[in-house]
Amino acid sequence: MADIATLTVEELRHLRLGTLNEAVTNWRVMADKLNKLATGGSGDVSARDLESKAKAADWEGVNATVSREFVTKTAKQFEDAAAEAKDVLGILSDLASQMAKHKESLETAISELRGQHILVLGDGTIVNSGPKGPPKEHLGTAKVSQESLEAAKARITRILWEATEADRIARDALRAIMKDQHDFSGAGAGSLKEADMRQGREQAEKWKKDILSGDYKRWNDAELEAFNRSLVLHRDNPAFTETFFTGIGADQTLQMWLEIASNDGPADEDRPKLLAKIQDNLSMSLANASYGDSPAVEQWKKDLITAGPRYVSGDPPAVTTGFQVMSSLMQKGRFESAFLHDYGTALVTHEREKLRGSGEPWSSGATLNYPDNGKNPNDPMAGFLEALGHNPEASLDFLNQETGEGDKRISNFEYLVGNEEHGRKWPEDTDGFDNLGHALESATLGYAYDSKEPVIPPVETLDQITTRSERTALAMDVVGAYADPELLEKQQGIEGSLARVAAGHMDSINYTMADWGSMGDAGNRDGFYGKNEAYLRDFGEGDTIAFLRNVAADEGAHQTLSQAQQIYGTSLIAAHSDNQEDALHAGGQSVRMHGLIDEARLEAIASEFSDEETKRNKELEKQAAWVEFGAGALVGVGTGLVTAPTAGVGAVAVPIVADTVGSAVETVVGNHMMDWLEENEYKNDAASIKSLDEARVAGSNNATAPVREYMEQHGLTERETRAATKEMERAYNDGRALTDTDNAEK
Repeated sequence: MADIATLTVEELRHLRLGTLNEAVTNWRVMADKLNKLATGGSGDVSARDLESKAKAADWEGVNATVSREFVTKTAKQFEDAAAEAKDVLGILSDLASQMAKHKESLETAISELRGQHILVLGDGTIVNSGPKGPPKEHLGTAKVSQESLEAAKARITRILWEATEADRIARDALRAIMKDQHDFSGAGAGSLKEADMRQGREQAEKWKKDILSGDYKRWNDAELEAFNRSLVLHRDNPAFTETFFTGIGADQTLQMWLEIASNDGPADEDRPKLLAKIQDNLSMSLANASYGDSPAVEQWKKDLITAGPRYVSGDPPAVTTGFQVMSSLMQKGRFESAFLHDYGTALVTHEREKLRGSGEPWSSGATLNYPDNGKNPNDPMAGFLEALGHNPEASLDFLNQETGEGDKRISNFEYLVGNEEHGRKWPEDTDGFDNLGHALESATLGYAYDSKEPVIPPVETLDQITTRSERTALAMDVVGAYADPELLEKQQGIEGSLARVAAGHMDSINYTMADWGSMGDAGNRDGFYGKNEAYLRDFGEGDTIAFLRNVAADEGAHQTLSQAQQIYGTSLIAAHSDNQEDALHAGGQSVRMHGLIDEARLEAIASEFSDEETKRNKELEKQAAWVEFGAGALVGVGTGLVTAPTAGVGAVAVPIVADTVGSAVETVVGNHMMDWLEENEYKNDAASIKSLDEARVAGSNNATAPVREYMEQHGLTERETRAATKEMERAYNDGRALTDTDNAEK
């Protein structure tokens, strides 16, 4: 979108629709008049009447040919003129309606963003008008995060893009109608939708000729730019995507990208950037085409899968397979679920049967991915898993499927995550674990891993409840697998995704950890946490502790887990706020969880920087600064209001206890601490944190923030406060003890 000029905020806001609406009115009158001249009505003479009389007349001589033909052709021109007028009316009417809608959407967005302390300037610039600096200076008002600004920018950009597209489609459609200055064709599009489809098919036919003729192999940058522009404009248009890809066929689809990607052109930095754009837009175009259900599209999809194991021609020497090329084009967009199921099954089966589970044979010299980071030696599993990350239904289905025969039959989850005997041997120096993490996120959370506004799927119908249970069961498998520190060590880069999986199932994790000594049932754990209403599952206390210890050691993962716990714990307190004993018990349980999570991170700091005191102090200082920030991030417990910074490490829909915040059942959480830390540029000076103890003090302040808020709003006595304080201290230290491996002080 960024490379194609769009309407500006100023232009759309001040768009004068009166002239356009007047044109619609005038063309409606014109279309009605021409229709009467062409077909008759109200007893008037019409071109159709003249044509009928001319054909019925007994002409002789020249009149029998010339005159009859002239009258017939003239009558046809009247009908064509009427048809064109109707088409113009339809296009202008649709344009007026859509532009009014887009203009209203822009005004609504600007108004709503203003309420979030985000200003939208006339040129589209997004400005933070919220409070600056640490939250302690503006308690109760979350600072506008970079993630919020980016989400706002994306929202405004989408509105402007759609308005620009409506204008472009209408412009091109009107030009097509008026292309013959001396004749009426009567073959125009009668609506923006029809015009869009026609334009898509025309563009598809144009580029199909270049591909089938082989001209694309000699494209220069200007021609590649033109191809990319067509992809941008039509990648969501089935008339383009289906016509283009079925027209060139599956084999040529793969060969096209292999040869375009391998021809990096002039030795400058522009060609790789251009190829990266084409790769993204081809991927989104392919995703759109995958939803077609015509016989031609169905055959094309089958042919793509069949071509998977074969070497793609045009790659001398032919060492690159169809799976490798196709998977490189699956990293953007949402592919159709059935196609992903069939493609993934074929890919895993091929790996297990032909390559014996080893990813190494996928290596090839061809460059298929841009930007080229030197990793993922064209491993097709990486691109496929990224596609799953954008399709929650397909990822859940795929990870639960099984392949293999007899005692070798295992689930795809086991195959990918780490079955010792029959699991996948991942290529060395791969960043494919990022992609695996994205697939695990979408499968367990129920929304695309990179969703800007994630929402926990509803659990109202039987199918929804069944799917929810499957997601939670898979989350339990994730916790169990990554309780093994050796597995996490092998799959570096997946920690952030695992933290978001846990954050999205923080309700089940808290439920699991409330069964010390198997005493949960006696204390009505099910009722206290709403097990049946929220469809919770016990993940196993031992696995959960080990999982949190392993994952929370990572800085970004710790931040995600900590804020997710803060939100869930706050909601649990609010849900029991009418009973002081229950509310404080909820607070204690949440504080205990914070102790567990914090200790894992502090131990990791102490271990990693045990011989470098300066760096160790720097990390501890950052940790303390972060938890100090977190302590002010949530307020309003007594009134049931839960607020938090929006996501900086990836938005997560964190479950909260039902009816805690009105009718809401989830909230979005993340953090933007790194922005704040960069602004403050923490130094190792006399005021910096010098010990684990001081960092733990900051952690305890964060953990008890919602409890303190509850006690203040409910007016606890001094005696009650002292008792609660002692209980919170014990709970935090109990949590610390769960992940303390006695390495922190070494």
